Amino acid sequence: MSKAIEVDIALGVLDHQLVDRDGQNCGKVDDREIARLNGNAREVVEIIVGGNAWRSRGLLGRLLARFSGDAVHVPWPEVDAVSSVVTLRRRAAELRLNRGDDRWANLVGKVPGS
Repeated sequence: MSKAIEVDIALGVLDHQLVDRDGQNCGKVDDREIARLNGNAREVVEIIVGGNAWRSRGLLGRLLARFSGDAVHVPWPEVDAVSSVVTLRRRAAELRLNRGDDRWANLVGKVPGS
């Protein structure tokens, strides 16, 4: 981001839809990495999407994390804007946020009416 913006790190980012620069939905923010600055100030360093980021979300989250692989870590400077969605500066493929698209497309494509 070109200039710093103040965002509630709990409500302003977590579980928000991610949209790449082309407007393509590419997941939701499942977690965030926060660093402590001087004093008590905190800063979001990266957002974490999918995979083992779900392990802290109860029994179902732990189960899903076991089968979904590694999470994708997106550096905070890749975030262009935060509103009702989190808009990214680059395409989903460039940030590895489309890893399951081809696999799921093959499976879903076999379902009648999909």
